[in-house]
Amino acid sequence: MASTFTQLDYHLIFSTKHRRRWISPSIEARVWEYLAGIALRNGMRTHRIGGIDDHIHMALGIPPTIAVSQAMRLLKGNSSKWIGETFPRLRGFGWQDGYAAFTVSRSVLPAVVEYILNQRDHHQRRSFLEEFRALLERHGIPYEERFLWS
Repeated sequence: MASTFTQLDYHLIFSTKHRRRWISPSIEARVWEYLAGIALRNGMRTHRIGGIDDHIHMALGIPPTIAVSQAMRLLKGNSSKWIGETFPRLRGFGWQDGYAAFTVSRSVLPAVVEYILNQRDHHQRRSFLEEFRALLERHGIPYEERFLWS
């Protein structure tokens, strides 16, 4: 085969530092747009961004030339700086160090996009911790409870 063909879609999740409730509905659209801009400038494809006050979900296509860890550094580092500079009340803003990344097949991508779109409604019934545990278990990722929120 003379060419390389890839389709590398991910469901990414990351939270605010100490899960502080900093991303209010009044600023979330601007934060999502900024994150989408970072992705676009770096050759990534945004399928959907959403979340609530203390965490973000992204359905994102990442090119094979960018490692997931590098994509996360670009997204979190650039957006953290911008959020602190753009919103005076968020001068101390930061993202938690870790993240979750799950591969997504094209056949289930619409369901992931829909899930991300309805985060505010979803979290009326389920906490972030419950959601996160369920995602780790669904994807067969072992974890120790004591390290989930440290």
